Amino acid sequence: MDAARRTDDEQAARWKGRAGRAWVDLRHVLDEMFRPIEDLLVDAVSAAQADHVLDVGCGTGGMTLAVARRLGPAGHCVGVDISGPLIDTARARAEREGVPASFVRADAQEHTFEPGTFDTVISRFGVMFFDDPVRAFGNLRSAVRDGAGLRVIVWRDPAENPFMTTAQRAAAPLLPSLPVRRPDEPGQFAFADPDKVHRILAESGWADIDIRPVDVVCTLPEKELVRYFTRLGPLGMALPEVDEETRVGVVETVRAAFDPFVQGSEVRFTAACWTVGARASAAKLS
Repeated sequence: MDAARRTDDEQAARWKGRAGRAWVDLRHVLDEMFRPIEDLLVDAVSAAQADHVLDVGCGTGGMTLAVARRLGPAGHCVGVDISGPLIDTARARAEREGVPASFVRADAQEHTFEPGTFDTVISRFGVMFFDDPVRAFGNLRSAVRDGAGLRVIVWRDPAENPFMTTAQRAAAPLLPSLPVRRPDEPGQFAFADPDKVHRILAESGWADIDIRPVDVVCTLPEKELVRYFTRLGPLGMALPEVDEETRVGVVETVRAAFDPFVQGSEVRFTAACWTVGARASAAKLS
């Protein structure tokens, strides 16, 4: 088994298991927390006058459904995600809410999309996990028409996003085996370097690349904070493996570390991101 296939299998197993279940359980919290970012992307779809949209790393489908509502009956939005539990949840939401969106459980890096189907590709924090991003964005390029648009939002440097690293930093002294995030590996901050992102897109058939910083204020209820940091990220993966005494100590320590972000009944932080735009080059890669 080669390294790429092994990475794909690890990602699929992770999102099928504990990580996927956590995102399903916390879908309402996460949808509301990232609503301002969703709004940016939905507005970008409208500005582009798109009709057929592909949402990459769609998770439980909140943004896919929002785009589908904005498009109306004349358009269509398809969400793709590697996680079966997330896609199952997204499909159930679409049926329950009566929104005509479609969902595909697949690795967007490898999936064979019908060529030239879409006129816009969007993603909210869903494109940083590919083991071969040039191949992945080349595959997405093949799924769109010449001149189609790309608009994705990704995280900037970890140092600019202290809220997103607080749990891991606070817990590390108590959990020495907690994995260290590496910027050169697939993961949350894999696209923090804009030069790297530009190079990936240029090599995969995208032109008119535009990468700009955007700072977005996000909130979540304080009552959901402990559930948030104990279920998600590296800490969410590690806590179920420790004894109860260690768990209690970690939770107390990490909760205290989040105090600077707590304002009464609300947790407030700034998401420091890149908004990345590009256009599908007419000269397709061979």
